[in-house]
Amino acid sequence: MARYQSEFTQFLNELKTEKPQLEGDQQAGRALLWDQAPLSAEDQRRAKAAKLKQRAYVYSND
Repeated sequence: MARYQSEFTQFLNELKTEKPQLEGDQQAGRALLWDQAPLSAEDQRRAKAAKLKQRAYVYSND
């Protein structure tokens, strides 16, 4: 007995069959934007020192 597959599942399976490099491209895109190496202690210290302190009431003209 065949299992039911939704139209969306069928579409994804066809897409992966037509473009086998798709999953590799997705992983490369993720690595580019999200999978970053953690900052070193020195980089974290410099980033913290470069941050400007926000005033208590940001809409004040003082």
